[in-house]
Amino acid sequence: MTAYITKRLLIALVTILVASVIVFSMLEIVPGDPARVMLGMNATPEALQALRDQMGLDQPLLVRYFDWIGQLLVFDFGRSYTYNIPVRDLIAERVVVSLPLAIMALALSTLIAIPVGIFSAERRGRMADTLSMGAAQIGVAVPNFWFALLLVYVFAVWLRLVPAGGFPGWGAGAWPALKALILPAISLALPQAAILSRVTRSAMLDVLGEDYIRTARAKGMPRNVVLWHHALRNALIPVLTILGLQFAFLLAGTIIIENVFYLPGLGRLVFQAITQRDLIVVEGVVMLLVAVVVLVNLLVDLSYAVVDPRLRTSR
Repeated sequence: MTAYITKRLLIALVTILVASVIVFSMLEIVPGDPARVMLGMNATPEALQALRDQMGLDQPLLVRYFDWIGQLLVFDFGRSYTYNIPVRDLIAERVVVSLPLAIMALALSTLIAIPVGIFSAERRGRMADTLSMGAAQIGVAVPNFWFALLLVYVFAVWLRLVPAGGFPGWGAGAWPALKALILPAISLALPQAAILSRVTRSAMLDVLGEDYIRTARAKGMPRNVVLWHHALRNALIPVLTILGLQFAFLLAGTIIIENVFYLPGLGRLVFQAITQRDLIVVEGVVMLLVAVVVLVNLLVDLSYAVVDPRLRTSR
């Protein structure tokens, strides 16, 4: 087990290193000059050169890369070109919105998808299976931004139960803040629940045909024990894989939803930084998200060995 964990940690570190090279290189070839964006089109060449010197943009590419990596190692993401404040502070302001939103959406998706997947697998070929998987297919096909607009119209404009957008901040109280995240979380969760329910159904169908499940049923074990204890545990590996990917997506891929609901999260921060050519912000946020994705995948890999003890011995 120790060797397996060490191997996975080394793979994670190499992945982050390769990702840093790709992110830095891709952003360096993006057209545009951050200094000109900051000073405007009427800036003099002398002022532009002075600002480039101040921001270190006149340094060779490799020097800038290694300086950037050295800063990342001490959690220093540099200073924003646009706001002239540490990128770390910008990220801290936005992650308190994006992280709870991702957790709420993932929890809601899991609570919906796993029971639906188990219910559908147990009733394979029946009307209930057809209806639930048909609904899941619709959930996969419908864009989440369209569903978000529909939720705003019904629950914010028509019923006036929740705000249509904005975020009051956690200083206004836990309930007002959570209330502002309810509709975004639902609009993110339902399409992900549709995907996860189909994966859960497929994994459960593979397990329900095994001999030990038939043996458990022949011994007269209660239906819920067979489904939730024996079958679900052995079907969890593909489900955990999808959950890990979905959490990474929900944390990093919420740009459209955050713009629909005017949420000051990481997605909007990256979008604004790209339009303003604030590359240091883009690099910092993207690398943070890369690290989160790698960490989540590492935890998922380790959870495989917890769910299935055979993997501990085989690896």
